Amino acid sequence: MVYLTLFISALISATLFPLGSEAILLYDLNEGYPALWLLIWATLGNTLGAVVNYVLGYQGEKFLEKKNLINKEKFVKFTTLFSKYGAYTLLLSWLPLVGDFFTLAAGVARYPFGNFFMLVLVAKLGRYLVLVLGFYYFN
Repeated sequence: MVYLTLFISALISATLFPLGSEAILLYDLNEGYPALWLLIWATLGNTLGAVVNYVLGYQGEKFLEKKNLINKEKFVKFTTLFSKYGAYTLLLSWLPLVGDFFTLAAGVARYPFGNFFMLVLVAKLGRYLVLVLGFYYFN
């Protein structure tokens, strides 16, 4: 149940809903649960939450285009810009609030999903790894 709670918390916190999974991870570490399993479940949940944002951006753009609410010229410019710098922004996807926008923007820009997934996985794993290592360093 501990891992499921952490997974769900991490998943929700990676979407556009304001929720933090870091406190739950630190609490579970303090309770003595294995760090590796906590790291795996938190990273998996947070990465899948970012995938939800990607899909929302991907599908949302189609909806806005169908309703003629998108300026096609600006959209092409945005897509080109994101394709050029997208990798760098996705490595910052672990940041609160801003990171959620980056993952949503990747979907809107049709950034290649395989690249998106690997970059976000690395970013999310890095964040939780720093938390786990920090917990053991300061404890």
